[in-house]
Amino acid sequence: MTKTVSASKVRKNFGAYHDRALREPIRVTKYGRETIYIVSAESFHAMKQAQRDAIRSADLTDIEAKLIADAEIPLGHRHSLDKP
Repeated sequence: MTKTVSASKVRKNFGAYHDRALREPIRVTKYGRETIYIVSAESFHAMKQAQRDAIRSADLTDIEAKLIADAEIPLGHRHSLDKP
């Protein structure tokens, strides 16, 4: 679960939010708009590693590209603005 707090609350209680971010991401808002997240170093490094491990679509084989193109999204996981 992600905790949402205002930037002013983070500024006033940084230590508490720092400690909480070690357990879960903290969504920080400014003027009601999401601006940053505070995450643990462990989470940050995991995200960076996942980014490094990702491959470009241009690097897919023709077979892999066809498998993706032919894949069906289960009804419960379809989130499209065009389809209900």
